[in-house]
Amino acid sequence: MTFLTELIVSGLAIGAIYGLIAMSFAVIYKATGLVNFAQGEVAMIVAYVAWTISVHVDGNPFVVAAAAIVFAGLFGLAIERLVIRPMMGEPVFTTIMVTIGLAVVLRSSIVFLWDAYPHALDLGVGQEILEVGGVRLRSGQVAVFLILIAVIVGFFIFFRRSRFGVAMRAVASDDRTALLMGVSTARVQSVAWAVATIISGIAGVMFAIIYELSPVMFTLGLKAFPATILGGLDSVLGTAFGGLVIGTAENLVGGYFDPRMKEVAGFIIIILILMVRPFGLFGTRRIERV
Repeated sequence: MTFLTELIVSGLAIGAIYGLIAMSFAVIYKATGLVNFAQGEVAMIVAYVAWTISVHVDGNPFVVAAAAIVFAGLFGLAIERLVIRPMMGEPVFTTIMVTIGLAVVLRSSIVFLWDAYPHALDLGVGQEILEVGGVRLRSGQVAVFLILIAVIVGFFIFFRRSRFGVAMRAVASDDRTALLMGVSTARVQSVAWAVATIISGIAGVMFAIIYELSPVMFTLGLKAFPATILGGLDSVLGTAFGGLVIGTAENLVGGYFDPRMKEVAGFIIIILILMVRPFGLFGTRRIERV
């Protein structure tokens, strides 16, 4: 029973990281109708920038967190303005290929700008051992789960209580009608890219704190994508649930069957889910753009 509990609890922790990145996929999709296949690489870049900042400020976690969030927001705005906006109106396939090209460029820039070796992002926090329900966890694992819950609550309130959240929902529903109603779709899309980059950046930084920083961190995007499909590509809150399911399933498969099966467990789940519910567990049936 303890082994099962450990697998589930640690699976929820890594699932929270997947969930944050999956939410960033969904935020961009809701605002632009575009799937950004560079989201894992974006999370990795923000984590490397946070590590660089931590070296220069002697690991002060508050300074690193504030600077990383500011960088992530500006980085998201720059990608939207310089790479994505010029492609608006072009065929969806072409725009998706641009995001794949962006992913390759960002992935290669890690080795070019930093190096190919793993590093520890030591901020003096996140490594303390806590006991939760008889299971020993690092404080970073607990923190990332709490961060996911905070982001879910924040988005829930944002989409229902704020004018900008309503505007974003209007753009997601019908961008042309929203434009006729006076909603600035360009502004909504810019903010969506910034917010999505901040969320995925937080996931990348938390992963680097809990585990390690390395050029293979881009695979977080590949792991989070099944969570996005499982929750529903157009359901921001549903993708968070998808992340928790994928993370837990991976741990259970790796613990009870074969550790090598962890890498494919998420994709097996989305194949099965898509055969039954092509729009995901919480997605809407009508999805016109991919």
